[in-house]
Amino acid sequence: MAKIIIIDDEQSIRNTLREILEYEKYDVSEAKNGEEGLQMLKKDKYDVALCDIKMPKMDGIEVLDKVLDEGIDTPFIMISAHGTIDTAVEATKKGAFDFIQKPPDLNRLLVSVRNALDKSSLENETKVLKRKISKTFDIVGESEAITEVKETINKVAPTEARVLVTGENGTGKELVARWLHEQSNRGKGPMVEVNCAAIPSELIESELFGHEKGSFTSAVKQRIGKFEQANKGTLFLDEIGDMSLSAQAKVLRALQENKITRVGGDKEIKVNVRIIAATNKDLKEAINEKKFREDLYHRLSVIVIKVPPLRDRIEDIPLLVEKFLHDIAAEYGVKPKQVSDEAIKLLQKHEWTGNIRELRNVVERLVIMGDTTITAEDVKKNTDIQ
Repeated sequence: MAKIIIIDDEQSIRNTLREILEYEKYDVSEAKNGEEGLQMLKKDKYDVALCDIKMPKMDGIEVLDKVLDEGIDTPFIMISAHGTIDTAVEATKKGAFDFIQKPPDLNRLLVSVRNALDKSSLENETKVLKRKISKTFDIVGESEAITEVKETINKVAPTEARVLVTGENGTGKELVARWLHEQSNRGKGPMVEVNCAAIPSELIESELFGHEKGSFTSAVKQRIGKFEQANKGTLFLDEIGDMSLSAQAKVLRALQENKITRVGGDKEIKVNVRIIAATNKDLKEAINEKKFREDLYHRLSVIVIKVPPLRDRIEDIPLLVEKFLHDIAAEYGVKPKQVSDEAIKLLQKHEWTGNIRELRNVVERLVIMGDTTITAEDVKKNTDIQ
């Protein structure tokens, strides 16, 4: 239920607006002057504020100014019996969502409230998405091992060099690829991801290069492949060690000639992509076993970035735990929990075979099951860490 605050020094106006808004199933609060309204806005979160302009002590424009200074993002609908074009312009310039004259047209008022709620909802969704995106790209840590990775990214990202990212599952290879893309000259272009391990070998060529209508039984229409989708951007080939040899041959040709041909087609299509590949396998061993092409390996590994396992950077665990506590609290809409030093020391003794992914899952479990401060006992009770 949306929460609305009415700030007006006239009791009759507050009563009228409350009656209308409560009939529409809104949760309504009242403030009889600007100072009271400002305090309520600081203390609680409201979805919309209906604020009179002419009030004693602190008028509506002053309330709006203070709210903006405090960083409160509640949409303001200004109401006044002394409405003029100049007042409306001043209010909207300062950031008011809308301006309505007294006595308010009730339909006009309700439409304005709904529009303000829609705007507020969209802004909140945008903030959540931005938080998620920024979290996705965040590489946390100050250890020597992870600092070396960051420094390499900073040097390599602005170039067009192909990069092979290696490391165990859960170490953050995708994050490295994201950083490389975001900090490159292609950062405004697309980054297209392909999980080579998740696509059946008979479909990987269609996924990468696309296909023409009728090229095989289920090809009922033309499909654009990932190489074309990533044009002028970055193509991230995750788990490339699982790619079939026939697909490897076509990828090699695409890298050599910057051209691809769709499955079932004969037209050559120019592509301009930067390739970043990642694997948890030993590709040199795969080459010896004839499971990976040596010429493709050399094409992909102009720069090799090895992401260290968590057990080799245990000094980063306190920072990672702190980040996860805040991320999880934001997702759940709760206050971040604290973690005791003893709990951190216990976490640092664990092997972390699942690396950062495993640590994140453990922290989430502790947030759900633990108290306000997560203790060593909480760790022992709710995980297999002893």
